[in-house]
Amino acid sequence: MSAGVANLKSDPARRKALRYFNVFRLTIAVVFAVAGAQIGLGFESPHLFRVAAFAYVLVVLALGFPDVEGRIGFGRLMTLQSLADVAILSVALWTSAGYHGGILVLMMIMLAGAGLVAEGRIVLFMASLATISVLTENVWRTYAGGKTEAGDFFQVALTCISFFGIAVVARMLAQRAHANASLAAVRGEALARQEAINAQIIRDMRDGVIVVRADGVVRHANPSASALLGCARIEARALAEIDPALARFCQADSNEFGQMMTLGAARRLLRCRVAGGGGGIGVEGDKLIYLTDLEDIERHMQQLKLASLGRLTASMAHEIRNPLSAVTQAAELLREEKRSDMQARLARIINDNARRIERMIRDVLALGRRERTQPEALPLAEFIAELFEARGLGDEVERAIFTAAIDPALTLGIDRAHLHQILDNLLVNARRYCSGQPGAVRVEAEDAGEGRVRLHVMDDGPGVGMEARAHLFEPFFTSHVKGTGLGLYIARELAEANGISLDLREDDPARPGAHFILTGRSLP
Repeated sequence: MSAGVANLKSDPARRKALRYFNVFRLTIAVVFAVAGAQIGLGFESPHLFRVAAFAYVLVVLALGFPDVEGRIGFGRLMTLQSLADVAILSVALWTSAGYHGGILVLMMIMLAGAGLVAEGRIVLFMASLATISVLTENVWRTYAGGKTEAGDFFQVALTCISFFGIAVVARMLAQRAHANASLAAVRGEALARQEAINAQIIRDMRDGVIVVRADGVVRHANPSASALLGCARIEARALAEIDPALARFCQADSNEFGQMMTLGAARRLLRCRVAGGGGGIGVEGDKLIYLTDLEDIERHMQQLKLASLGRLTASMAHEIRNPLSAVTQAAELLREEKRSDMQARLARIINDNARRIERMIRDVLALGRRERTQPEALPLAEFIAELFEARGLGDEVERAIFTAAIDPALTLGIDRAHLHQILDNLLVNARRYCSGQPGAVRVEAEDAGEGRVRLHVMDDGPGVGMEARAHLFEPFFTSHVKGTGLGLYIARELAEANGISLDLREDDPARPGAHFILTGRSLP
């Protein structure tokens, strides 16, 4: 396909102009063929004019079909059409009253139309053909004995100059229009891409964005705004219906600096800020509301604080271990010497607290190993059985407290050392609060579907109170006098490092006690 066809297909305005120009051609052709004699055309050679008029009708119809452009190309199509225009008007000029019959005006119109639609120098070529035809006809009439005056040659000369002037001006206008259309198309594509990027950015923003009309109806909202306000659908709803407090804040005068508010069905703490209202965001009266989740920011800040605290405590733990070893060794030496009951009691207190500090140091150092995971497919039944044997070693009564019901085929993708530490923390808590009867601590596993496995750790103790549930996985929170408050926190951190979730199930009246669930992927 030629470049001209490609340009035409990419320029709807030029295609439309060509269609209208063909309609004009067909109208002229029909008038020439049907009523040419009545309007005084072709009277010098009626038969030649009639044949030329009907031939022009056929040519216009044949070249007006859309598929012709694809077969011969736009450049050739415009050349043939322009040649046909010049030919029929030349025949009308030669068989009528010459330039006195008004045919020259039609030639100017045809040249102007060709200049606006065609490409290249074809319009200048057609102007040259029309000039040759008009000059030749005028010379022929002069030497054939026609009555011509000196002023006639001057008018013909001016007309021929007008042909070139019209052709050049029409071509320049067409080029400028085409350049403007191309520039508009390029800018339109760039604007469309920018709008798509902006829309994607707004959709992916963690902050909520709401556009509210002057009448208080939401024009647009991103998914984060729906999630923060707890509404499945926000757009096309009144803001007062979604949250009256937010609607009142949006209507207030001094709200551009933001305010902390508890909003939505979930009653989340959000920072609200309103912008716009003066047409600056696209539509007069529209306002833009930004919602920032302060709870998420606080959680992120808490994570940063805990990360810094972890690095600090890990450094301190290494420094504490050296003097702690000396204290423990001194306590052992005291036990070996002859001493009173008071000295024995003091030595026991030193050993107990030294072991507690050592246990706390191990827990703190475990925080630094969160990222170093080596997951493997662990057979849960075999792993739990070995863990139970280690906990009840040499004590059948203690061993009877722990029971398991696990399909031998179930596996869990996790680091072996991490799973050992997680379950050790969970089993220590379960043993601490259970009744101590046989089967008081139960471990079960099930296939959760889609390649997932759930591991349940349950006890028959009093369970976890409502106040403790809110802080259960926070560091240094404990309800036991000898606890460090790091066990469950480290268990969840290690679980998340392996892509596993650790949660506490809601209380079940049918099965009292604490119920922890580990959910992760099953590896083959």
